[in-house]
Amino acid sequence: MKILDRYILTTYLKTFFSVFIILMFIFVLQSIWLYISELAGKELDIWIVLKFLWYVSPRLMPLVLPLTILVTSLMVFGSFAEKYEFAAMKANGISLQRAMRSLMVFILLLSVTAFFFANNVIPYSEYKWLNLRRNIAQVSPSMVIAEGQFSQIGDDFNIKVSEKSGDRDQFLKDVVIHKKNPKRPSGNYTVIIANDGELASEEGSNTLSLILKDGNYYEDIQATTAAKQRSKPFAKSYFSTYAINIDLTALNDTDVDKENELTNQNMYKINELFVEIDSLSKSYSKDISAFSDNMYYRSGVSKFKMTKLKDTVAVDTIQSVIDVFDVENKQSGVISMALNNVRGSIQSVQAKKKEFQVKTKRLNKYEMALHEKWVLAAACIILFFVGAPLGAIIRKGGMGLPMVIAILLFLTYHFIGIFAKNSAEDGTLHPFIATWLSTVIMLPLGIWLTYRATTDQGIVDFDAFFQRFSKWFKKKDKTLP
Repeated sequence: MKILDRYILTTYLKTFFSVFIILMFIFVLQSIWLYISELAGKELDIWIVLKFLWYVSPRLMPLVLPLTILVTSLMVFGSFAEKYEFAAMKANGISLQRAMRSLMVFILLLSVTAFFFANNVIPYSEYKWLNLRRNIAQVSPSMVIAEGQFSQIGDDFNIKVSEKSGDRDQFLKDVVIHKKNPKRPSGNYTVIIANDGELASEEGSNTLSLILKDGNYYEDIQATTAAKQRSKPFAKSYFSTYAINIDLTALNDTDVDKENELTNQNMYKINELFVEIDSLSKSYSKDISAFSDNMYYRSGVSKFKMTKLKDTVAVDTIQSVIDVFDVENKQSGVISMALNNVRGSIQSVQAKKKEFQVKTKRLNKYEMALHEKWVLAAACIILFFVGAPLGAIIRKGGMGLPMVIAILLFLTYHFIGIFAKNSAEDGTLHPFIATWLSTVIMLPLGIWLTYRATTDQGIVDFDAFFQRFSKWFKKKDKTLP
């Protein structure tokens, strides 16, 4: 390696690792802020918190790595141009492409590494991270209880609250409890409703006390005879204070390293994604075919066909259906039957529409996860050819202007990708187009900037622009009498 290549590569690597560490630190802090509710107030060991951050870090790489390359390229090449180092290189017959040669090899190797990282490390860390999140959620009962939905605590209680408050979320509002009876596990026959509740427990105790205030206790009574069952007997009582003791042995013995059965499109490698996409596609096509056949037979069209035996009409099915009704009720009966069939068909179509939308969204997510592994590698190369020539053109190094320009470019790149992927989830865009859209938009920008920097042109040639206007005004003056 020549001295110039070593100098450029060394300068680039120093800036690259510095920017990477800073950006990773910023994004990890953002992750802590996003998931602080899952970590705070649970008396977790510092090792578990560090493990949580360790597993969440690889999933930040698709954001941090392209932004690092863009910022570093702008800063390094802007600094070279600002200090007239590029001018000295050109004076010695060294072009911009020749100066970028060692960095192009590095970026190519980095993009290949990023691809294997996205295909192997990110799926593994995603699986471990989601497992850890689920296990941490079971450490604190107050965190198990979610607002606005039923949450199971132990084997006998399902609890729903509208609001939680307090420094440990111990105060509950509008509590609804479905309590199971061990002797009758087939259903929930006891419902407890209270206006307020409080979670209380002594330190080191495996028993949680749920103190309810101002509520009612309802219990369905299972009658022994059919006559009593028809009357649907139940017991109701009012209470001002009612305490429920819940055994937390299973929760306190939670293993944060427990392996759960989880599935997520980000947990699969490329070969596994191909299998999953193929399986989901076949299942989706099979469901659509089965539903269309079911609706066809349900409409009765097949029954109303005239069956022919030896070119002779054997049965007139329509007439046979009409003959079922009385003479006075034929018209109203047929209309009523048709309306009921149409209503049933509409309800069935609406229900299946929502089901197919969920399946379509899931399939599109798996397809986007497949392409995202290739997009990360391509983005590293393309954003380098955006940042490096742009830095040479603006001729400004350091953390000021280059950082602002890099963030604006990356936000544009990132938001285009987010909007496209959101559109692809509901089927508006094809997953392939949505995943590659932002990268493809950056490609012509990188080619154009590289051409402008190679030919020593700015982003906008203001001199040529104003010269055209001056020529136009001179021609106009000559035409005047």
